[in-house]
Amino acid sequence: MSDKSIKVAVIGAAGRMGSTVCDAVDLAPDTELVGRFDVGDDLGDLGGADVVVEFSVPDASLTNVTHCVEQGVHVVVGTTGWTEDKLDKLRKTVAAHKDVGVLIAPNFAIGAILMMRFAEQAARFYESVEVVELHHPNKVDAPSGTAARTADLIGEARKAAGLGQVPDATTQDPEGARGGRFNGIPVHSVRLRGLVAHQEVLFGAEGELLTIRHDSLDRASFMPGVLTGVRQVAGHPGVTVGLENYLGLS
Repeated sequence: MSDKSIKVAVIGAAGRMGSTVCDAVDLAPDTELVGRFDVGDDLGDLGGADVVVEFSVPDASLTNVTHCVEQGVHVVVGTTGWTEDKLDKLRKTVAAHKDVGVLIAPNFAIGAILMMRFAEQAARFYESVEVVELHHPNKVDAPSGTAARTADLIGEARKAAGLGQVPDATTQDPEGARGGRFNGIPVHSVRLRGLVAHQEVLFGAEGELLTIRHDSLDRASFMPGVLTGVRQVAGHPGVTVGLENYLGLS
């Protein structure tokens, strides 16, 4: 292994995503896996890592990432559930460690990032829009980070275009069948055995329907994006939300 290799530790290494990240780091020619951490492990000095990839659970992620930042280690975060309150707390910590970069990515699949960008571009042209995300039943949070981020981007694009609320005459929905609303955009979550990670954005106008869909059929689809984050995070100090900021798509 070259002295110029990026030393990487993985938090959540025993999970499906974490173990896939470990394999990807092992196989890449310019990265070296120096630590595997999971629930109950003492993170300590993080194995001397230059970069930590964090795939844990929403309740633990802020604590994990804060520890990494305080150790002066860059972090690539794939855990979802990052609210504005959590982001504000993280930014305050990072402000005291100005050389540290943290990337929080709702999705690492390049196709998913393009889907979000295409949806943002289409948003101003359509009166109606809804987001449907579909994942495996072991996912603990709903909606997915990708769906929440997509809805936010669409909502902001609609506001900039002067569009009003998405039309919906529903007045009775005691069980929430119409889904949740994020930045005014209806979002629906499906949890079904056999799925990995999927999302479609439905745009509607009179006589027309546009569907933008992305499917991750294997967790390997996320690895090019994860490795891009690992390679670039040191060059982006502060907190960055969205891998698109590293891809020239922001």
